[in-house]
Amino acid sequence: MTLVIVEKAERSDIPNIDKKKVVALEILMKKDKNYRYLVPADLTVGQFVYVIRKRIKLSAEKAIFIFVDNVLPPTGSLMSAIYEEKKDDDGFLYVTYSGENTFG
Repeated sequence: MTLVIVEKAERSDIPNIDKKKVVALEILMKKDKNYRYLVPADLTVGQFVYVIRKRIKLSAEKAIFIFVDNVLPPTGSLMSAIYEEKKDDDGFLYVTYSGENTFG
C-alpha cells in the first residue's frame, strides 16, 4: 500500500472531497482539509484520478488534474512508482488536485 495525502489546490474552484463516502480507497485520517489514503500499489494515476473525481462528485463539464511537486504525473504510471520517486521525508506522497472547465 502507498500512503497518499490529497489536498485541494489553493485557487481551485472544484469541490472538496466528499468525506461521507469511501470509494475504492481506505480513508486513514482527515486533518484540516488534507485527506490521507492507503492506495493499492497497482493503482495507476488515471485510476486514482477517477476515484478522486467520484469522491468530489465532479460534473462532466469539469476536468480534474492531480499534481505531485507541481508536475502532472503520467496517467499510466503506477501510484507506487510515483510514491517511491516523490515521497516526502515523512513517508507520505503529497498530491494536489485542481480542475478546469472543459466546455467554454
